[in-house]
Amino acid sequence: MDFIIAATYDSYIDAHLAMGNLLSEDINCWLKDENTVTIDPILTNAIGGIKLMVAEPQIDRALDILQRTKQQYQAQNPCPHCGSVNVEYVSTPKKASNWLGTFVSVVLNAGAPMAIEKVYHCFDCGFEYKDTVNNKET
Repeated sequence: MDFIIAATYDSYIDAHLAMGNLLSEDINCWLKDENTVTIDPILTNAIGGIKLMVAEPQIDRALDILQRTKQQYQAQNPCPHCGSVNVEYVSTPKKASNWLGTFVSVVLNAGAPMAIEKVYHCFDCGFEYKDTVNNKET
């Protein structure tokens, strides 16, 4: 049986939540590159993240389930500036501390992943904000 990439994740928690959601709907799926990303997060971008692999005959149904779940999640935390739900939880390069952390990590050859601030980014108005629903600390 052939498997197709349905989605990619940079967090094993998000990947497992999505996989669990699909498994509960009897979708045949598994995670590719989970161990590599979990053990060495610096390689996440190099290998393309954790890939949620879905059996080819079930890919359309799986994509529908993933899209519906994403829309439900986005509706819980709309942009406080314009009210749009066209938002994503992303790493922000705007903070000086993110750039400083990268520089220090490279200079000291620390090998540890830098702390990156994650915020919601509205793709309609460009506003960035913290998660107010789940009280995530960024």
